[in-house]
Amino acid sequence: MKFRTRLIVTFVSIIVVPLVLAILAFLFFGIIMVRNSGTNYGIKVDNYVMLSDSIASFGKLTDDLFLQLEQQVEEDVSILLDKAYLDEINTQAETKASYIIVRKDNDLYYAGNDIAADMIWKRLPKFGHQIRDNEAGYYFHDLQKLVRQIDFQFPDSSHGSVFLITKVSSVISKRLLLDMFTALLLVLLITGILLTRWIQRGVFIPIREMNLAMKHIADGDLDYALEGEDNGEIGELYHSYEGMRLKLKESTEELKQNEKQNRELVSNISHDLKTPITSIKGYVEGIMDGVADTPEKMDKYIKIIYTKANDMDRLINELTFYSGIDSNRIPYNFHCINVSEYFTDCVDDVGMDLESRNIQLNYTNFLDPSTRVIADPEQMKKVINNIISNSVKYMDKEKGIIDIRLIDISDSIRVEIEDNGKGIAARDLGNIFERFYRTDASRSSAQGGSGIGLSIVKKIIEDHGGYIWATSKEGEGTCISFVLRKYVEAEEYHE
Repeated sequence: MKFRTRLIVTFVSIIVVPLVLAILAFLFFGIIMVRNSGTNYGIKVDNYVMLSDSIASFGKLTDDLFLQLEQQVEEDVSILLDKAYLDEINTQAETKASYIIVRKDNDLYYAGNDIAADMIWKRLPKFGHQIRDNEAGYYFHDLQKLVRQIDFQFPDSSHGSVFLITKVSSVISKRLLLDMFTALLLVLLITGILLTRWIQRGVFIPIREMNLAMKHIADGDLDYALEGEDNGEIGELYHSYEGMRLKLKESTEELKQNEKQNRELVSNISHDLKTPITSIKGYVEGIMDGVADTPEKMDKYIKIIYTKANDMDRLINELTFYSGIDSNRIPYNFHCINVSEYFTDCVDDVGMDLESRNIQLNYTNFLDPSTRVIADPEQMKKVINNIISNSVKYMDKEKGIIDIRLIDISDSIRVEIEDNGKGIAARDLGNIFERFYRTDASRSSAQGGSGIGLSIVKKIIEDHGGYIWATSKEGEGTCISFVLRKYVEAEEYHE
């Protein structure tokens, strides 16, 4: 959940939840009080108005009895001299927390509650005091009594008044206020606890987990993952952390791999340079010691020294090219070249060297003479030389054979360079284009090579928009194949 939404929910909850719960608490306590009013006050209540306006409520409770007395005064006032009748009326009044007093002139004629009557007798309104229509009677706050008065004349023409006195208890209101105050405190406390817990679970705990995760990152532990399904800012923060962690882990692993490869490169180059240097030193010492005492031997020694120097030069060039691969600074100069002419020149260049090594070179061209590709001639020459050098390096036959075939495949050309060398084991075949890859069976360091020749080949071919693969059988030979797209002019393409 987003922080904005979370804040809105919190704000609304602070207002709405306590309000709703307070209303429910008010209704709950009100119902309890109303239902218990018969037990506590001897009053039967059929509405809840008394909870908010106790004076008016208690006044309405005695309306029926008050009307009955008024009718009796109009019909037969003499009955108010009958104490048995007055006792009956007083019994009805007691069920409504009330009692009656009858005054004759200035004397107390009847009191339904003698003790209560003594307290209020002297404060009762005088005869003839008019009550306005909107007033229920007289309310004595200190006594908590509501007095309703009916004036009349007895048969002997003496002044008479009947008073209906009701106990207006504020206990209900006070108790309700106390209960409501307690309930409101509980509501606020519960709401605060729930909101605090919700915010803690939704904000503080995730932030604490994020802080812990960052400490793991600082300590170099890149395997500590954060999992969150939140779609808000916290979820986005988790996703950003995971993305950062994975990239850091990938970069760290790549850095470690590069360091390992660089160490292997130094080791391989050191070994591969040591071999020709040792040979060069041996043949130079032979010349200096007079071992090459004939022109034929001298010529042979010089050729071997030259060959070893070329090997060293090739290793240095591979190392330079490798540094260009890592920094993506390989210099390409693309041209539109005729494939047949280009490969004819390449075959002529490598043919003499292979012949001197007793290796037969076969060249077959199945392409249309006008077939062209977009390529860098120098880099493509490096591809061909590296593949052929690899074939020569691992040739184990007395009569070596290398076949170069150019094949037309619709809108592309396929170049196949196949030898009859020792071949590559199936378990190693898929890895030969990886940097520094060597195997005891087919890429032994004892035979020289930095282990980056075929990786350079793959890089160049892919930068030309092509792809490369190898097939091989142990003891029979290896075939390296790569594919390049043909160049087609726009007018020719539309036709």
